Amino acid sequence: MNQDNGTDLIPFTIDLTFEEARRRAEVVAALGPDWDPVAALRAEDEAYALLYSGLDAEQRRTYDLLVAAGVLPREEPGGAAAH
Repeated sequence: MNQDNGTDLIPFTIDLTFEEARRRAEVVAALGPDWDPVAALRAEDEAYALLYSGLDAEQRRTYDLLVAAGVLPREEPGGAAAH
């Protein structure tokens, strides 16, 4: 085996497509039959709005700076922070 130029190395490749599909199937199975993705997203939007509601003027300025800097997501119709 010539270790100087690596020409005697055997290529080794792994296709992870099957494993990724299996992993995703296991995640969905673990969520169970009662998992409602629409309700989960709605609850997440409500929690986000609640988190940033009731800010005083200084907190609102800080929030706006973080949004402008891309640290926090922009407010979108139907699922954003309340002013």
